Amino acid sequence: MENLERGCSPLDMANSMARSGQHSMAVARAAIDEALRLRVAGADGASAAAPAPAMASAFSAPREMPYIDVSSNRIAAPDREVDVLFVLQKPQVILLGNVLSDEECDAIVAHCGTRYTRSTVTAEADGASVVHEGRTSEMAFIQRGEAEVAERIDRRLAALAHWSPECSEPFQLQKYGPTQEYRPHYDWLDPDSAGHRSHLARGGQRLATFVLYLCDVEQGGGTVFPSLGLEVFPKKGSALWFLNTDTNHQPDPQTLHGGAPVVNGTKIIANKWLRQGRYG
Repeated sequence: MENLERGCSPLDMANSMARSGQHSMAVARAAIDEALRLRVAGADGASAAAPAPAMASAFSAPREMPYIDVSSNRIAAPDREVDVLFVLQKPQVILLGNVLSDEECDAIVAHCGTRYTRSTVTAEADGASVVHEGRTSEMAFIQRGEAEVAERIDRRLAALAHWSPECSEPFQLQKYGPTQEYRPHYDWLDPDSAGHRSHLARGGQRLATFVLYLCDVEQGGGTVFPSLGLEVFPKKGSALWFLNTDTNHQPDPQTLHGGAPVVNGTKIIANKWLRQGRYG
């Protein structure tokens, strides 16, 4: 109640409580809603013995979110026109064409060259990067300011998503050979997981994901959403976008997705995750 009196955001308070490890997100949100009800009751001069009045949850008002304008079939990005190929409304999944040129795709792939190492996942227990049998690809990173072509693409994606490029993680490339895959998982960070709290502290929740397809694949290698019955196949230069949270910045369980095994050829993608705040 003291923090609410000071004007603290209820959602920021809930995220902080969950990150501390002392409360689950559900308990944190319930406690804050109860404090708000007691505060309203006190302001109205209600008796301490009387029940607090019913009121809407503090977590029902939408927060600012990245978004892609799909009101037209083509989007005028700052330096090229992008095609809207597919839109799923809920959860929001959008397939965009002509996001990267062939030359840009080739330059990104060439820049990483032989820098790939075995892909890892974030351990829920302590946040360490660990090898996991469910993710058998190789990965490489392009840090901000490292390559002009990556900076150009970063600005383009930021314009498409109406979100600052500083509120995003560096590009993470993933390379898959035959039989390699990434089994279904979530991109959002779990505020109730001890291992994810340090990552949440570096920029907040992952609100949205861009998957950039940097090459064509002969067979297999689609991005699958098992709960939706949806599979998107790689096409060089296109990009898949999806929101990871609801408008309260809370994880959306419908966004379960994975990288299907490559059957023939090689699949190379670049992931870009958009955060709540400045990353780093």
